[in-house]
Amino acid sequence: MKVRLWTLGIGFLFLSGGIIQAQTVSNSTVENQKEVEVTVYNSSLGLIKDIRSVQFPVGEGELRFMDIAASVMPETVHVKSLNHPDQLTVLEQNYEYDLINETKLLDKFVGKQIKIIESREFQDRKDVIDAVLLSNNDGHVYKINNEIYLGHPGIKVLPEIPGNLIATPTLAWHYDNKSAEPHDIEVSYLTQNINWKADYVLVLNQDDSQSDLSGWVTLDNQSGTAYRNAGLKLVAGEVNRVQPAYQEKYMMAAAPMAESRGSQFEEKSFFEYHIYDLQRKTTIKDREIKQINLLEANAIPIQKEFVVQGVSYYLTSFYGGQIPKQPVNVYIKFKNSKENKLGMSLPAGIMRLYKKDNEGKLQFAGEDRIEHTPKDEEVKLKIGEAFDLVAERKQTDFKQVTTQSYESEWEVVLRNHKEEDVTVSVVEPLLGQWQVLSNNHEFIKKDAATIQFDVLVPKDGETKITYRVRIGT
Repeated sequence: MKVRLWTLGIGFLFLSGGIIQAQTVSNSTVENQKEVEVTVYNSSLGLIKDIRSVQFPVGEGELRFMDIAASVMPETVHVKSLNHPDQLTVLEQNYEYDLINETKLLDKFVGKQIKIIESREFQDRKDVIDAVLLSNNDGHVYKINNEIYLGHPGIKVLPEIPGNLIATPTLAWHYDNKSAEPHDIEVSYLTQNINWKADYVLVLNQDDSQSDLSGWVTLDNQSGTAYRNAGLKLVAGEVNRVQPAYQEKYMMAAAPMAESRGSQFEEKSFFEYHIYDLQRKTTIKDREIKQINLLEANAIPIQKEFVVQGVSYYLTSFYGGQIPKQPVNVYIKFKNSKENKLGMSLPAGIMRLYKKDNEGKLQFAGEDRIEHTPKDEEVKLKIGEAFDLVAERKQTDFKQVTTQSYESEWEVVLRNHKEEDVTVSVVEPLLGQWQVLSNNHEFIKKDAATIQFDVLVPKDGETKITYRVRIGT
């Protein structure tokens, strides 16, 4: 479809003794669009690639490129002709964003004459009043028949729309064109106020040994325009943005990576990030929240863990009484691998856990946020606190050996009110240079300052952990 041409004048204009040919103004709207691609980042940022067919007059002129995002960042606009790149040069660009609204229109007519149409109640007639608008600041002030009116009922009628107000945000280019054939121009720009996030649903089986996982992309477009039948790509990762200006490296090659079974998206590497490329076109309306299925995987092997987390400041003080009961945290973990029917890099998001109750009805069991998780890495979710597991801690001995070293003895009692035996991990962070002097259960050294006891707690029973530790600060 060819764009409409609006001629400002025919023939020649005479100015200061010289002759200037009238400039032609062309309008390009979404009706000229051949293709549009939207790449959305995690940081309320989108890259738009808009390809349109435009017939330019030969010579210099102005193109008004309309139907763009209202949140466009003008300094990021890049224009090129795909079919005649050497025949088109953009000499100057202006971003016009002074959009029409009632207040701005009336501002343009302060000091000028307008009309007010006044309806007569219970009468089948309307009166047209000529008025001069004196002020549009905190109310309307009119001069009518040499009298000043502070406000006046009726419909305000303006003689025209001022030329410096526009209906939609517009990029205006002063160009030089040497081709008589239409150009396929590609316009790329960054826009703010378009964002996406990932959400996941994890459904456990009856014995908590497997789960079904589904992932959803939520796309929120507040950029100020719609993208019809668009190619959609999502970028996961933390893209550096310079303040107050913005810089993005968005024209980089992508190499194929593994695709998760059941996904509508093809995953690709992208610089140090990941791209999720929707394998079909979609329409993204302005002020719309759209959800698209990201992945589906069934019967994923999982592990459930019960963990009691200690604190290191207990080790340098005397505690004469009972320390409050400690929560027994519940974790679910699985590996994001092909062997577990996954292997697609998982973008950051909230993972919500569900399980069927005794009546077979699905119930919400907790949620946690995951970070960007590459393939073959572990996903670990803190789901909540175990109701039927109790952990109590008390200090059974304490002494200060020197001014910078202490000995303390601890007893951790774990009680299990479940109907099955469970294994509980007690994680003890230590300080400085430490030495465990005695212990009734084996422990593992997790790192330079942490030990962990993994103990079996029988159903309707208890297990007691005791250990003595010396620390030097």
